[in-house]
Amino acid sequence: MAVIISIVNQKGGVAKTTTAVNVAAALGAMGKKVLLVDLDPQGNATAGLGISGGAKRELEYTTYDVIMGEVRPAQAVIKTRFKNLWLMPSTQALAEAEIKLLKFENKNLQLKKAILQIRDEYDVILIDCLPSLGVLALNGLNACDRIIIPMQCEPYSLEGVAELIAIVKRVKKSSNRSLQVMGIVFTMVDSKLKVNREVMRAIKSKFPEDIFFNAEIPRNVRLTEAPSHGEPIMYYDPNSKGSEAYGQLAREVAKKCKAMEEML
Repeated sequence: MAVIISIVNQKGGVAKTTTAVNVAAALGAMGKKVLLVDLDPQGNATAGLGISGGAKRELEYTTYDVIMGEVRPAQAVIKTRFKNLWLMPSTQALAEAEIKLLKFENKNLQLKKAILQIRDEYDVILIDCLPSLGVLALNGLNACDRIIIPMQCEPYSLEGVAELIAIVKRVKKSSNRSLQVMGIVFTMVDSKLKVNREVMRAIKSKFPEDIFFNAEIPRNVRLTEAPSHGEPIMYYDPNSKGSEAYGQLAREVAKKCKAMEEML
């Protein structure tokens, strides 16, 4: 039975999709059977795995069709060219779901109902949530067991994460009792910038120490280039600092997943 993890931050530009794509690919390379669900109408995770432009237009089914209950989830899943990695792709059509779902009685539980149908087929299911806290994002929070919060080292980050954790607590209390924060990962870290370290120290002083991953994702040119080539960093440049960092993060995620499995 898969551990389901949503990658969440309502703030854009924090390497959320980069984290989702690269952790998924790294876990797959480690031998885990992984499904990446693209829950963002921008479809950046889909493009990051090599499906963009005309290939996107040729997709028969997407996350939109699944979340609207129009097809079985397995019908929308496609095998990527990367080891042990499957994808439920997304297109701009998913943006319509934000409005259409408002008419559904269980509008925040549509993705959960779908994911439960295929949960036993994978070891890990990662959900790349869109940068908001609307209906789609709440579907992502209700569908998962854990969340990973990518966090940029800047002064305003703390306020946003505090708001997100408060929402997680409300969702846990109201509709998803198993929901917990797996961890916070610092992204776009520039160790040469004093402000980065100051912000990180300030943020760490506000939360328990074990909520933070040891891995830190650096600012890295190769990480920035990889999505335009439709490849996770470990395939685009396996020797880059970005690849090493995401490899370390994936190993930490795998360890936490194993601990969860032993508890079940």
